[in-house]
Amino acid sequence: MSDSGVPGSGLAKGLAVTLKTMTRRSTTQQYPDVAPELPPRSRGVIALLAENCTVCMLCARECPDWCIYIDSHKEEVAVPGAARPRQRNVLDRFDIDFSLCMYCGICVEVCPFDALYWSPEFEYAEYDIRDLLHDKDHLGQWMATVPPPPAHDPNGEPSKEETTAARKAAAGSAPAAGPTRARPDGGTEGTRQ
Repeated sequence: MSDSGVPGSGLAKGLAVTLKTMTRRSTTQQYPDVAPELPPRSRGVIALLAENCTVCMLCARECPDWCIYIDSHKEEVAVPGAARPRQRNVLDRFDIDFSLCMYCGICVEVCPFDALYWSPEFEYAEYDIRDLLHDKDHLGQWMATVPPPPAHDPNGEPSKEETTAARKAAAGSAPAAGPTRARPDGGTEGTRQ
């Protein structure tokens, strides 16, 4: 029995909600015809900027799914004025198997050279699962869809680069102090020259 004591009042309330919902306009997004508005920082596919990759293998080692495959070779680079040529790694293969990827973003976070980025692009379904193995050329094409980084919050903490630049500018504009010497009480005092 319902709390109002009238039999069937629960059914009447349920029908009232149904009728109220039936009279509203539908807010369904027509997805294939109209592109959805994705929230900022959406995770779609991982894009590769191959020029920044130094083949350090951090992304492949940290990947919990082992879905990143990297091959490289060493190349000698002649440096003018150096005693001997230096070696550098050249990227031959960089593949990500998106059928295994769980989109955790660890590879993007650990990359010290900003070679991997999140792209909001999500329309890359395939009929064959083997086509979800994207090579470096395919991953490089996704770079066009990577959004620019968000603007720095003026009320937030300044970045490390801004702090370092401000210190250098302050050190350059401050008057040069002479050497310091120890005082008898344990402190230091500067001497001007």
